[in-house]
Amino acid sequence: MNIKEADKVLVKMNGPFSFATYMLGIRTTLDLTQVEMAKKLGISKAALCEVEKGRTLVSPASAVKYAKKAGFSVTLALEACFQDQLRKASIKKRVRIEDAA
Repeated sequence: MNIKEADKVLVKMNGPFSFATYMLGIRTTLDLTQVEMAKKLGISKAALCEVEKGRTLVSPASAVKYAKKAGFSVTLALEACFQDQLRKASIKKRVRIEDAA
């Protein structure tokens, strides 16, 4: 299963794209437990759980750091992070990030 297919499955199961679904998707794709993933990211299991449940929003810097440590798309991580910020502020816009030229 590729990332796009996994994203479709996760949206169907967990609702709209968010950093929580992004992190859960990465962990599931890597077939890691929360303890293993938290260790890989350098955070506690409790902190990872809060992120995966959507109770904790991460900063853009943390989103980039986690994506790099997990070996996944920084662009998707940032899009999810910023989308969460917009959703929290009740701003009905969609985020798309392009690489700088």
